[in-house]
Amino acid sequence: MGYIDAHSHVWDQDFARYPILAEYSPEAMKPATFTPEELLAHAEPCGVDRVVLIQMSYYGTDNSYMVDAIAQRPDTFRGVGIVDHAAGDVEDTMESLRAAGVRGFRIQPGDAEPGGWLGDGSHDRLLAAAGDLRQAVCPLIDAVYLPALGRACERFPGTNFVVDHLARIGVGGVIREEDVSNLCELARCPNALVKVSAFYALGSTQPPHDDLIPLIRRVHESFGAERLMWATDCPYQVERGTYSAGISLVRDRLDFLSDADRQAILGGTAARVFFAD
Repeated sequence: MGYIDAHSHVWDQDFARYPILAEYSPEAMKPATFTPEELLAHAEPCGVDRVVLIQMSYYGTDNSYMVDAIAQRPDTFRGVGIVDHAAGDVEDTMESLRAAGVRGFRIQPGDAEPGGWLGDGSHDRLLAAAGDLRQAVCPLIDAVYLPALGRACERFPGTNFVVDHLARIGVGGVIREEDVSNLCELARCPNALVKVSAFYALGSTQPPHDDLIPLIRRVHESFGAERLMWATDCPYQVERGTYSAGISLVRDRLDFLSDADRQAILGGTAARVFFAD
């Protein structure tokens, strides 16, 4: 098997079949489309043959486009959806989506205070059901929310939490020691994992992204390769660079990784979390 991209988005402009939320307009969709075929045209030449599709915000909690893409290529794709965590039937929705190839759910803090996020019980049913159904929870958060996430990891030890994009450490160009320490502290929770991803947005944002190597080394030392997974965050990676630049940092430039480490980060961890049925 080839590599696994653990985080990419797809969308289309078939608004009759797949309507977008009223808060978005077609003109705001940049690029106008990024279909599964367009994604694979970038991924496959780099040795990537499986991808975890992340529900695009344009569609809100209507996961139809992503689910249809999985159905067309079930050996290639799995999904991370978005659901209304407060809905009375959230567990049933999650179970139905699992049957359609959805193996995780994205959550975000919105306007929640960093210290109180996930502590008010409003997400508890989703977090518990994710563990029961073997679906991961994928928080898109800044580092300030990591302590609250750690408390949730401890309350729901049977649920895997997969932090997106290195907790966005380095967005804006500065990699803060406090942020790195908070992320590494999360490694105390055996059910916490991290996506090593979105290099185009972190640090200098410029390939070959060597300025991110010390950060990735620290995270690797804390979590180990078996709890790290690589991803691009396409189409944004290819809008701001190339797909090969998104993979070469891990594949070619991290000399502290063993061959087994590299294999885990580039596919093994994501296969276990998202593709193992």
